[in-house]
Amino acid sequence: MGFFSAVKKFFGGQPKGEDSQSEPQKPENIQSDASDTALSSETAQSVEIQQALVLEAEVPSVQQAEPVAPSETSEPVEITVQSDSGAGTETASSAFEMAEELPVAEEALSSTPMVTSSTDKGADDALLLRLREAEPRLSAWLEIVLEGVEEAGEELWQRLAFLLRALEAPSDEVESFVTDFRSWLERMEYRYLEEFRSELQYRLALALDLEDEEDERNRLFLKISQGLSRTREQLSRGLDALFAGHGELTDAFWEELEELFIMADLGYEPALKLVERLKERARKTRAVNTEEVRSLLMAELEEIFRMPPRISAVNRPEVILLIGVNGAGKTTTIAKLAHRARMQGKTVMIAAADTFRAAAIEQMQVWAERAGALFHARPAGSDPASVAYEAMDRAVRENVDILLVDTAGRLQTKVNLMEELGKIRQVLGKKHPGAPHRSILVLDATTGQNALSQTRLFKEAAGVDELILTKLDGTAKGGVAIAVAMEYNLPITYVGLGEKMEDLRPFNGADYARALLGEK
Repeated sequence: MGFFSAVKKFFGGQPKGEDSQSEPQKPENIQSDASDTALSSETAQSVEIQQALVLEAEVPSVQQAEPVAPSETSEPVEITVQSDSGAGTETASSAFEMAEELPVAEEALSSTPMVTSSTDKGADDALLLRLREAEPRLSAWLEIVLEGVEEAGEELWQRLAFLLRALEAPSDEVESFVTDFRSWLERMEYRYLEEFRSELQYRLALALDLEDEEDERNRLFLKISQGLSRTREQLSRGLDALFAGHGELTDAFWEELEELFIMADLGYEPALKLVERLKERARKTRAVNTEEVRSLLMAELEEIFRMPPRISAVNRPEVILLIGVNGAGKTTTIAKLAHRARMQGKTVMIAAADTFRAAAIEQMQVWAERAGALFHARPAGSDPASVAYEAMDRAVRENVDILLVDTAGRLQTKVNLMEELGKIRQVLGKKHPGAPHRSILVLDATTGQNALSQTRLFKEAAGVDELILTKLDGTAKGGVAIAVAMEYNLPITYVGLGEKMEDLRPFNGADYARALLGEK
């Protein structure tokens, strides 16, 4: 969405008590003498503001509110408010104090209150203070904003809008975020908070660019740990038994470790390579006992999964070609990628270049609507390369940010279908220089060693830039990720951990290694 870079200001507010000049004087210490002609105009204005502190904090509405934090050079700001009786106006400081304490949007202070009712300004101020005083974490803010909310409704929309305004989001983009989420809930027929709370936090994390926040990293690590539970149970149990049965690093130990890796779906050759690399690490660090191998293995896995640097800037639109065999989860992966990009404020188009499979176009259209993406297709049986060319032309014309091109699921042994991929790549590059910018192979983790042969054949026939590993949740073959990364030196960019839109997450090698080995 791009509108939440100002959230950094929310973190950077000045702590209370840091500047003694920002503290207002107590009302009883204020002395106002109308006959004191020695008061300068500036001092008189300052005293007038301080006198306003004795007014009621809860004022019904703010007619003029453009608060500016006071400084030695700026003029004091008067805020005119309507009294309860409606007779006359007073100068009040509640909004002024808020502007001094919180670097939040003016709209959050001056617009119609959005939490309980149009007259409950005090409730808005209280909520704003709680947000400001909370630990600067998305989950903490959501906990406060969603307090007492049990289901979708006006109260939820008002509170979400209030949070986003407090983070200085422009009004039109606040409205867009809330409207988009509301429409999604209606399409999914979700009503109760427990059904969509996780998805809401995920969307906000993307929009706020807080996916790398520690709190979100912990949520992702938990999901990866849960997804790898069966793989970890097999591997960790084997490692524990192996370490307990051997005290020193002998040839027998290394042979048994190699067998354990093969059983964890690394495959024969990758298992041999991994053991040799561990032996080299043990030699360099002068490790002598088996327990030291666990930390060496962790370090080696992090090295294997380290993503190489690459140039990410492209000439818009960015074109992403999705390839893979039937049943790998390619269609839903495209929808999840579109969803992520949409939540990050990008315009997305999906091209249905899978014209062979029955109902594939209709299925892709449904997912595009759920993700809020544009959709381009032709009737079933059309030339896939023509669909891709037309979609490319339309994406350029409509100034789209990302074009996702779906292709027919195909067996890697079908030569004619593999050649079709090459044709699609050619027409995309002819229309848009450099396209496709990324060619992503979607692999089903449950296929184990078959993923290795798929990667080899697709890389040779169509070119592969990166991998997405799906269906990691519930499989005992999660070790195949190590094998693929070692054999083909391809980065794994995302992993699929479930069926929901939020279940496609960025791959982090260190977190994956920790989850695989049962480390905290």
